[in-house]
Amino acid sequence: MKTEVTQKAVTFADFKKIKGVDNVQNVPFQLFTKLDSVQFYVSPDKNAAHLKKANNKLDNYYGFEEFDDFYSIHFSIDNNISNSIEAFVLKSEFKAAFELTLKGVNLYEIRSSTFKASDDFKDKSFNKYGTIDEVSEQEFKTASKKRIDEALVKNPHITLKDNNWIYTENGKQEIITQHKDISTETGPLANEYIGRSSALNMEVFKENSDEVTDPYYSFFNVKDAVMFDLATSGYPQILPSKNWVSFVSSNSDVGSNFLISKYIAYTKKQDNLLYVNFTNFKIGDEKKAFWAENDTFYAEVFPLNSASAKGKKQKAAYIKIRLKSNLF
Repeated sequence: MKTEVTQKAVTFADFKKIKGVDNVQNVPFQLFTKLDSVQFYVSPDKNAAHLKKANNKLDNYYGFEEFDDFYSIHFSIDNNISNSIEAFVLKSEFKAAFELTLKGVNLYEIRSSTFKASDDFKDKSFNKYGTIDEVSEQEFKTASKKRIDEALVKNPHITLKDNNWIYTENGKQEIITQHKDISTETGPLANEYIGRSSALNMEVFKENSDEVTDPYYSFFNVKDAVMFDLATSGYPQILPSKNWVSFVSSNSDVGSNFLISKYIAYTKKQDNLLYVNFTNFKIGDEKKAFWAENDTFYAEVFPLNSASAKGKKQKAAYIKIRLKSNLF
């Protein structure tokens, strides 16, 4: 006589109940999947009882531990924090935040752009301005040896004295006061000297604080009198041959910013040539970005949602943007 063993249907009630995640900062790492459905196991064993669940765009998978083939997660059913469980998910079905790459990512996707003074919120592709590709770290490093933008070098005539930056020449001293007069709970914005641009004949400062999301770079002409001349919202790349001042930065809302402006010295005017809000990557170290020949720009980036975890570094990627010839 043959006996059939039928496994009882697994439900969320079979999983260990836990306190839900009320502060994402306390989560070791987040997990992401592109699958339509995923499997939840009651223990980190492929033979353990498990259920299949539809993947909802609003679902959050908070990773806590890593096993050979599994991650342990804390999951709130229907996003109800008081109805949370511990489950185990297959590594083959998820990517941890520190493992994310640009593979399969549409780098051309943008939210909006501004060409000279014309805003465009309809066209969602960068291709009308040029090309954008992921490149290897080796190509990035090789290209950086032939960078053509200007390196900012500290001016020995600018020194910090009694919390003020002082420009001294021929016995005369001038205080360089920060451009943005913003006070925060921890005091005013910090004013950090970055270096001198010989091409623009200006000194560059970074103004920021722990409470201000976006740093602000201010440029001062100090020769005759200390004059504020222009600003960028990211570490500046200065291209002397074209009088371009550009920057890339992570956008506090979505993706990243890329802006090119032209500085006209005799009018002291900054004309914006191109602004693009890319949607599918964040900027890594802004200082590593640079210009190469043929209107080609390189930057270090991170995939969206990428983050380091304890003992795990997030994976950097590298992009190359090549503008169309005679774009401006």
